[in-house]
Amino acid sequence: MASTTEPDEASDGGLSPLRELKVIGTQQIEIAPGIEHCELFTMRGLLTILWHGDPDAEHVVLMVGGAMGGLLGPAGGLYHELGEHLATKGIGTLRVSYRRPNDLEMCTHDLAAAADLASRRGARSFITMGHSFGGAIAIRAALMLGRHCAGIATFATQSAGCEQVGALSDDVPLLLFHGEEDELLPPVVSESVRMMAGHGEVVLLEGRGHLLTDAGPALRARLDPWIDDAFAAQDLAAGT
Repeated sequence: MASTTEPDEASDGGLSPLRELKVIGTQQIEIAPGIEHCELFTMRGLLTILWHGDPDAEHVVLMVGGAMGGLLGPAGGLYHELGEHLATKGIGTLRVSYRRPNDLEMCTHDLAAAADLASRRGARSFITMGHSFGGAIAIRAALMLGRHCAGIATFATQSAGCEQVGALSDDVPLLLFHGEEDELLPPVVSESVRMMAGHGEVVLLEGRGHLLTDAGPALRARLDPWIDDAFAAQDLAAGT
């Protein structure tokens, strides 16, 4: 069923990324079992979210695309496939389409607002993921999430916008995938981000370009246990 209700405000009455969007209306509808399509209308554009899994999940993965936006991610739909799979394990996934692609500040705000929205339904722990330009958004949003961030995964990330990654806690795992044949951003870019962070792991994918075409199976095989481990480690540290 479609809805046009406005998001609930934060219970403490303070500022929040979602409130700062100044949402003037929303709609959401279940487009397939376990997948909800959400639209948040603002005076500065439309924020679209595809929400996989239990909306009340405590563990949530946030996914964003590159400088042109999009919801599928790299590797021919990696985000959709991961979202469906993670839902079977009780992990929620929000695939976020920016209001204004290629705007660092607005796109970071969009991802933080998506986390805020999920937290109002019960989310307590987040992993951020981004492709290309979205790698910077994933890192920037993770820094905003602070202790609520369980990990960051990037795919062919750019380095612009990642300058503050050194402030990331060493306890937050950072996994950077990059195609060895990337025609837009060479693999050394991911390595430079890892060096700025002072920790993390760069995974090079032989023969793959910027879109990481045909790398889906390898990415899913690596990400599946990594996501489980990242959330488990954060739960252990929090004593939950």
